[in-house]
Amino acid sequence: MEILRTLTQRNDKRIVLFVLDGLGGLPREKGGKTELETADTPNLDALARESECGLHDPLGIGITPGSAPGHLSLFGYNPFDYMIGRGVVAAMGIAFPMKDGDVAVRMNFASKDESGSITDRRAGRIPTDKCAELCELLKDVSIEGVEVFVKPVKDYRAVVVFRGPELSDHVSDTDPQATGVKPLEPKGGDEDAEKTVRVVSEFLRQANEILKDQSPANTVLLRGFAELPYIPSMEDVFKLSPVALAVYPDYKGVSRLVGMDVVEGLSGFDDQGRALKDSWNRHDFFFVHHKYTDSKGEDGDFDGKVAEIERADAFLPTILDLEPDVLIVTGDHSTPAVLKSHSGHPVPFLINAAGIRPDETERFGERDCFRGAWGGVIQGSQLIRLAMCYSDKLAKFGA
Repeated sequence: MEILRTLTQRNDKRIVLFVLDGLGGLPREKGGKTELETADTPNLDALARESECGLHDPLGIGITPGSAPGHLSLFGYNPFDYMIGRGVVAAMGIAFPMKDGDVAVRMNFASKDESGSITDRRAGRIPTDKCAELCELLKDVSIEGVEVFVKPVKDYRAVVVFRGPELSDHVSDTDPQATGVKPLEPKGGDEDAEKTVRVVSEFLRQANEILKDQSPANTVLLRGFAELPYIPSMEDVFKLSPVALAVYPDYKGVSRLVGMDVVEGLSGFDDQGRALKDSWNRHDFFFVHHKYTDSKGEDGDFDGKVAEIERADAFLPTILDLEPDVLIVTGDHSTPAVLKSHSGHPVPFLINAAGIRPDETERFGERDCFRGAWGGVIQGSQLIRLAMCYSDKLAKFGA
């Protein structure tokens, strides 16, 4: 990054990063096609034929990325140098004014049975207005010496921020990541975390009492305890003026952590298209995010993920009509529907610009991209270097 700082230079050329969350997939039957290969994507396929294509690895071979590190890699950062806890992402996603020393944690409203075992980690995916109603109830939680903020995020997701002296984020998750088992007890990673463990345990005790008669959301699960990290901005590192056009709060949160402006109030492609046009003359880096490819993958809905890829393909001409100088289309990680989860599989990408060498890729898919100009696997964080190079934003290194 220090070298990049010395090479970056400003100009008027514009870069668009179009992220189909969880894009990579797997065939649902042996010898079959992935979700991307199954989808009818005439626009992506035509663009791929005019682009350089390949596969990228967000974190490193065999490592399954979370959403925050996957996106941090796409923004040009080494995720292992800048660790982001999920709680901070959730808090920043709703623009909560975190202070140094605050500890934030992502909270899921969930369902449990009479034995205390989790029956649904997402409480039937309750809507956001129900989540907000439950968060209001949890404002009654009172813990001596600590302020507790409970805020809705989206659907069944919320965030809790603990504010007080001598708090630590070295606390383990209570989400068991499975059903049919009881929530985990919070545990401290070191002696300094013992106070926070007691605070969290008391929060959970009171929350469960308040929610005991609610249905389906009668309990909560916590994961990703985190304090506010320092991350240099994209303006500082790359001399870019970036803007995020995302619907889901978590991706707004990661964007804010790297200094992006965030457009609020977007609910889908129509809004994102209008916002992209409106912001075109004020920025030179545009992060356009589509969540639902990932959601359908996590639900195990192969056909649903195919349909979301096709929706993204239909939106692509809206981006192309603006004639960006560089366009990257990719995902932050793979979410194969057959696995119902993120995976460590490399992710297909294409990069289109004036000064490229189009390869022989015919369709935008995993196997086609493997045979492209950047076939094999490159690091996800290198994509922005290519974008900077192809938009003449990197000066020559050395004499």
